[in-house]
Amino acid sequence: MRGIWWLMMSEVVERPVASPCVSICALDEQDICTGCQRTVAEIGRWGRMDNDERRAVLKRCHERALEAGLIMQA
Repeated sequence: MRGIWWLMMSEVVERPVASPCVSICALDEQDICTGCQRTVAEIGRWGRMDNDERRAVLKRCHERALEAGLIMQA
């Protein structure tokens, strides 16, 4: 019975949202990483964020990249 319970619980646990780090770590004048578009505060807190917070950061990173002209709107 423990095997079934473990299987059920492992399906409920969500994997952590991956870091957007691309190993190009340089900050611009606004303290935003030019590689991943996260702020210094977001980078520092990433390891303590839950997945909802991480997804919100990824959305802001995408918006920053659009505003900076680094990516084009699809």
